[in-house]
Amino acid sequence: MKLLKSIIGNIELAGETGVWRITAGAETPEPGLQLIRLQLAAPEAAVPPHVTLKWSVPQLDMQSRWFPACRFDRNIPPDWTEPVSSSLASSIPLMQFLNLKGENRLLVAVSDALRQVNILGGVNERSNEIAFEVELFSVPEAPLAFIEVTLRFDTRRVFYADAIRSAMEWYASFPEYAPAPVPEAAFDPVYSTWYSYHRELSAPRLEAECALAAEAGLKGIIVDDGWQTEEADRKWGYAFTGDWEIAKTRFPDMRAHVEKVHRLGMKYIVWFGVSTVGELSKNYDRFKSKLLWSRTSRRVGFLDPRFPEVREFLISIYEKALKEWDIDGFKLEFIDNFCFMGEDPAVKENYAGRDIRSLPEAVDRLLSDVMARLRAIKPEILIEFRQRYIGPAIRKYGNMLRSGDCPADIITNRINIMDLRLTSGNTAVHSDMLEWTVDDTAENAALQFLNILFSVPQISIRFAELPESHGKMLRFWLSFWSRHRELLLHGDLKPFHPELDYPLVAAENAQEKIIAVYHAGQVAEIQCAPGKTCFVVNATGSAGVVCELKEKPLAAEFFDTTGRALPGPLPEPGYSCVPVPASGLLVLRF
Repeated sequence: MKLLKSIIGNIELAGETGVWRITAGAETPEPGLQLIRLQLAAPEAAVPPHVTLKWSVPQLDMQSRWFPACRFDRNIPPDWTEPVSSSLASSIPLMQFLNLKGENRLLVAVSDALRQVNILGGVNERSNEIAFEVELFSVPEAPLAFIEVTLRFDTRRVFYADAIRSAMEWYASFPEYAPAPVPEAAFDPVYSTWYSYHRELSAPRLEAECALAAEAGLKGIIVDDGWQTEEADRKWGYAFTGDWEIAKTRFPDMRAHVEKVHRLGMKYIVWFGVSTVGELSKNYDRFKSKLLWSRTSRRVGFLDPRFPEVREFLISIYEKALKEWDIDGFKLEFIDNFCFMGEDPAVKENYAGRDIRSLPEAVDRLLSDVMARLRAIKPEILIEFRQRYIGPAIRKYGNMLRSGDCPADIITNRINIMDLRLTSGNTAVHSDMLEWTVDDTAENAALQFLNILFSVPQISIRFAELPESHGKMLRFWLSFWSRHRELLLHGDLKPFHPELDYPLVAAENAQEKIIAVYHAGQVAEIQCAPGKTCFVVNATGSAGVVCELKEKPLAAEFFDTTGRALPGPLPEPGYSCVPVPASGLLVLRF
């Protein structure tokens, strides 16, 4: 047991350290902010020790908890619940406690975003303290001789989102987490084939869809799973992955097809399941002895990137596709399957054939090399990852981070996007693909778009099947989004009340402010300087928005969800229910 002193009190370091010598140092960059650096050294390479850091703080003015993968779990649990885990391909080792005013009370971040880190923060019912545990090296790691891990404590009373963004800037300052460049095209709205077509893909079908999508204002297409197989059954489809060859009956001439889409002014991005090699692929026999684990029910194995030939095989596949098809980017999936299901198969083989012993380091090397070699061919290459692989390391390998799958679920999409916006810096944050039933009203269909307003839209509907009112609605909001894209994606973002799933979100710059109201009981406080325009988006699902105006506007305009102008009163200062149409827009000029 070892005690470390910090701004949050004494920290107890526990665990069997064996041959490892642990030293600690502290740095306080500013009041309320502290870094505790742990250095672990062994006389020769050894398996890192499983250690836990423990401390407690009084639960003073703490009513909610936030972490990058929290989704609907924003309560403060008891201290006997399961910890929150993170790793290279899952979330971020960060946890925050805040109050109902949205003020940060304590944020803890751990520098190791590659290996698994477990963080527990919960109430001790006897003492009314928040008990913390940070568990390091809980998953067996390959032998090392030296490791440095830093804990960052932030107790500053600042807006919770600013504390999170500050922590992410800290991560980005590490050379090993330097984010990849983000081309402007990463912020363009795109069409996705997944929900609209699944594996029912063909060149003529997509070319017709792209023509309609381009007319509506979309600037790219993401061709998802299905281009590489004739098999439509999802259960067995992954059994055919691993060769990554075009299904010729679907795409007889891939390069010519891509050229047709390019002539529409659209980028072309293709899906790959990075880790998978199926039993029915031609490459399975070549790699069946180089797997981390297999899912027999799906007849698919998952490659071990610690083998240099595995890494080279994968990278060469992407290079070949980029050169031969002249595509613009890649949607890289299933990197979270680079993991162990049971014992590490390398141990009993004494790491034979593997030039990197650590699995996280091998995945990092693979994806870093993917980005470097693809950028050498096309500097503006687009690479998308999705939640939950979103953290500091992932920003090195990709420039588009998408909300996790939540088909037709407006609330989850909104929550995912806001969480991603807080942790992604200048990396483009995309919505999960939008879909809705054409039998619904245009106002209800519009809620799909309004809940992803502060992200890059991905659309996955069949344009030709949209009712006229739905088509007008989508074009109106896509046009609004495009005109205000800079503000929506790069303005000063304020996602209020994370404990209530973000019922009010605002973005502001020197000229404009956009306020989106997502709950009928939420008050939109409107205060704008002379010469500024404020846009109030009614995403509550009903007519009318409760507003508190600090000044009287000079003019007000009302629009329904299809963009049709409607008459309406000039709102007065103070509280009032302003008759903004359901899924409509209020424009106030000051």
